[in-house]
Order: sequence, then structure tokens, then C-alpha cells
Amino acid sequence: MTPKKIIIILAIALGILHHDTWNWGNSDLVLGFMPMGLFYHSCYSLAAAILWVFAIKFAWPKDLVDWAEGGDSDES
Repeated sequence: MTPKKIIIILAIALGILHHDTWNWGNSDLVLGFMPMGLFYHSCYSLAAAILWVFAIKFAWPKDLVDWAEGGDSDES
């Protein structure tokens, strides 16, 4: 499986996990001060940021970068 497909699957999984209906009624506090829903979304945001780092590193189209930097210019 290519890195691009893995990143797409993980992005879809994050999209599904974003709707955390199981935390709506949870009034527990994490570390004694943070509501569970806020803690969940903090962890979710970190996971999304890490996923985008991997997406840029492994799945970003290199020919697009070359074109944007002017290194691969077919126009004359």
C-alpha cells in the first residue's frame, strides 16, 4: 500500500473520529481540571497535525513543488 493511500485512509478515520458523540455526556475531568471533551479534541488536533506532517513529507506531489519553484518550466 502506498503512503498516499495510507494517509487518505487515516484522514478518513480522523474525519469519522471527529464526531465524538460518546463524550457529550461525560463530565469527568482529566488531570483534575480539563473536561474530557476538551482533552479529546486536544489529542485529536495533535493527531491531525501529525497526519499533515506525514502527508507533506510522504504524499505531497514533488512535481508541483518543482513547478512552483520554477525549476520545471515547460513554458518558453
